[in-house]
Amino acid sequence: MNARSTLTVNALSKSFAGLTAVDNVSLQLVSGEILGLIGPNGSGKTTLINIVTGLLDKDSGSVDIDGNDISSLPAHRIARAGLVRTYQTIRLFKNLTCLENIMVGAIGVGTTERQAKVLALQIIDELGLGKRTNDLSMHLTFREQRLLEIARALAARPKFILLDEPAAGLNEDESDELLVLLRSLPQANNLGMLVVDHDMRLMMQLCDRLHVLNYGQTIAAGSPDDVRRDPEVIKAYLGSESK
Repeated sequence: MNARSTLTVNALSKSFAGLTAVDNVSLQLVSGEILGLIGPNGSGKTTLINIVTGLLDKDSGSVDIDGNDISSLPAHRIARAGLVRTYQTIRLFKNLTCLENIMVGAIGVGTTERQAKVLALQIIDELGLGKRTNDLSMHLTFREQRLLEIARALAARPKFILLDEPAAGLNEDESDELLVLLRSLPQANNLGMLVVDHDMRLMMQLCDRLHVLNYGQTIAAGSPDDVRRDPEVIKAYLGSESK
């Protein structure tokens, strides 16, 4: 049995020009689990992810993987420590092929070129991109580009993957296909997944637990059923018609 890893975010805070964007937020994620981070626009979700992945400095608090503090490391060393991410705005190398884009994810954490190619071909098959292996990423459909970003992140063989709006721009059928894929990844790859998305239909079905932010603070955390019934979450985000 593969060892389980734990990502711990402990009392993170961040302010910009006197405005508190993230206020004493704590959460935990373990291998094999999918945690959803939800909340209104401006609630602090992206700021939190940017701190956790090393793109922003924290004001206070800590982030650790299996008890090792990673919160002062630069982003590339955080990736090597086992934490990678995707972005809401797709960031592929447009003039590289599907295969080459995925290889970059592996080589970036120290994998040899030969090993990276073997791994990339395996991931391409896993994500159903085999017919696109040698196509430039700029020629892929929007849905395929979304999958390619996830594939590149998986190539780093992370302990944890953070997905920022993976369903953005997808139609309902594509979102349903993404749900099936994402649901399979934690167990298949022995990783924990943190997902940020506004597609509540997707999130309620996908996530084992939800963590809700509003004005930079945690207002609820628990199972999807518990969160959807929470009065404060309904008032701040879901609305009375949430299902």
